[in-house]
Amino acid sequence: MTHIGIVGTGAWGTTLGILLARTGHKTVLWSRTASRAEELMAARVNERSVPGVKFPDSMIVTPSMGETFAGSDVVIVVVPSLTMRENIKFIGDAIPSGTSILCATKGIEIDSGKRMSLVIGEELSGYDADRIGVLSGPNLAPEIAAGKVATATVAFPSESIGESVQELISSELFRVYRSEDVTGVELGGALKNIIAIGAAFIDGTGMGANAKAAFVTRGLHEITRLGVAMGAKPGTFAGLSGMGDLLTTCYSSLSRNYRLGAGLASGRDLKTVLKDLGQTAEGAPTTQAAVRLARKLGVDMPITDATYAVLFEGAAPRDVIHELMSRTLQPEVRY
Repeated sequence: MTHIGIVGTGAWGTTLGILLARTGHKTVLWSRTASRAEELMAARVNERSVPGVKFPDSMIVTPSMGETFAGSDVVIVVVPSLTMRENIKFIGDAIPSGTSILCATKGIEIDSGKRMSLVIGEELSGYDADRIGVLSGPNLAPEIAAGKVATATVAFPSESIGESVQELISSELFRVYRSEDVTGVELGGALKNIIAIGAAFIDGTGMGANAKAAFVTRGLHEITRLGVAMGAKPGTFAGLSGMGDLLTTCYSSLSRNYRLGAGLASGRDLKTVLKDLGQTAEGAPTTQAAVRLARKLGVDMPITDATYAVLFEGAAPRDVIHELMSRTLQPEVRY
């Protein structure tokens, strides 16, 4: 039986554990605290993050790094971007050198502007970079946990390693494609959360389907421009980790980032909305990181700037949308 270690007991980490255990793998979720591990093992369900979905028999939760990582074929990392560096420092020595690491966190480190896979590589000094990859795509955890069909993309620098991980985690319910554009796949998954927050502004202020379609389309152009400036291939953003994930996140109330935007559009402040969500919404810190990166690289990102203004400067969602509509006229495509 294949052994898969998972770092993170939130909604997406738990859901991946359930998904992979259902397809015959032994999945071991690592919890940083023994009390949380004991709670989850006793209940055999994560009511906080994935309510009502029982753990398969081949899935366990443990605070033991040895039990989680020793003999693991793949380690999947699913922790908030704000704690990624700290977590990898903590567990790094326990991950065997020949294990492939799959990062499923969709975020960017604020201070450094680095992608999560790069943060992992920095903290695992000397680790084979070909073995550090990413997983991204239109993956709403509640639907996957409920057994609904989904797709995703894995990206590794090494084609052979990417192919082996693709085969390992694919199933009839979870079709996985592969790519060697780690930068593009990772940025698509992270940056779309910014656009999803703004898409909820459109819905929340009643501006209609035409406005939302334009907003999402222009958002895709915007994240593609930044991605290309950071070394990604433009075509990657037309794939599952770009357009696919963007559509799902912008049009589903199951998305935490969409709900974040909806909460702001209702007049609540960021602190209150995040408290009400009770779960990580990566779009907020990613917006901070993206604004810094865009300014550093000279990339025009008006939608990201507008989202930042609502999140951190007290701007009203309706006002920033009207400002976007009043910008100087320009060509549609500029890369």
